Amino acid sequence: MQKALAQAGVASRRASEELIAEGRVSVDGQIVRRFGARVDPEKSEIRVDDQRVVTAPDLLYFALNKPRGVVSTMSDPEGRPTLSDYAGQTEERLFHVGRLDTESEGLILLTNDGELANRLTHPRYKVVKTYIAKVPGPVSREVIRQVRAGVELEDGPVEVDSFRVVDNVDPKALVEVRLHEGRKHIVRRLLDAVGHPVSDLARTQVGPIDLNALKPGTMRALTSREVSELYTAAGM
Repeated sequence: MQKALAQAGVASRRASEELIAEGRVSVDGQIVRRFGARVDPEKSEIRVDDQRVVTAPDLLYFALNKPRGVVSTMSDPEGRPTLSDYAGQTEERLFHVGRLDTESEGLILLTNDGELANRLTHPRYKVVKTYIAKVPGPVSREVIRQVRAGVELEDGPVEVDSFRVVDNVDPKALVEVRLHEGRKHIVRRLLDAVGHPVSDLARTQVGPIDLNALKPGTMRALTSREVSELYTAAGM
C-alpha cells in the first residue's frame, strides 16, 4: 500500500505509513490500517482523506495552453495546427477535455482517462470553466444584471455560474465568465446577445486547474494532487 501511494506521488513511503496508521487511507471503500496490505494499483480505488488517488500507471493527465489558430482536435484533414502538435511528451492516445474554437486560446486538459474526460465535459456534473473575454467597453450595470439573470439564446437559455467585470474602460473591457456548460461558442454567443461581441477569448481554468504561468503552446503533466482535485470536482 505505501509503495502504491509513494509511486502515485502522494507522499514518501514513511509519510504514507503515517497516513495508513491514522486511518486516512481506504481501498475500495474499506479503511486500511495494515502497512503491508497488498493492492492492485490498476484496479483498486484508493482514497486518502476521501480524495481519490490515481495509481494506475498507464493513466496520463496534462494541461495545455492552446494558442490561437490551433484546432481543438488531435488531427485535421485540412492540415491546420492541432493539439497533437503540442502533445509530443507521450505516444499514448489522448482525449481533449472539451474544445476551444480556433480563434480562442487557453487551458485544455488532455488525458487517456475516458471516464474523467466525460464527466469534466458533461454539464450534469457541473464542473465550472472560467473564461476571460475582451469586449467593447464600458459594460453597464444593466448588462451585468442581465447576464447574471440568464440570457435566452436560439438553442435555449444559458445561465452563468458567475459574471464580473475585470477591467471596464473605453473602448475595451475585460470580463470574466464562469459556467459549467459547453455548447458551441457559448461564451461568444452569450456576450454577443447582450451587445458586447468578443474580440479575444481565453479559458483560464477548468474546475480546480488553472493556467498559472503556463505559456502558450506549452504543456505540463498534472500533479497527483491536481488529479485528485479533478476527480473530486467530477464527483468520482
